[in-house]
Amino acid sequence: MTVTLPLPSRPEVLSLFRSLLRVAHNFPDYNIREYIKRRTIDAFRQNRNLSDSPSISSAFSEGKSQLDVAKRQAIVYSLYAPPLKSVMELQNP
Repeated sequence: MTVTLPLPSRPEVLSLFRSLLRVAHNFPDYNIREYIKRRTIDAFRQNRNLSDSPSISSAFSEGKSQLDVAKRQAIVYSLYAPPLKSVMELQNP
């Protein structure tokens, strides 16, 4: 028996994209924050040309599960934040 997931609407997909980028800002480490942003953008670009309903629904549900993982990881990373900022975050005088 195959379970068909409902097709996500465009606003739902954009909301997921923005949520993933927002969660990236919660990471105290610059490298991880930038990796999550880059990975999010790459994944959405890769899946932008999906046309069949099962693939779209599967990609959307995978994105939602990745959002949940990123939220949990942001909490853990905040507990063990590096004491110094990255060189990339230092401002020039």
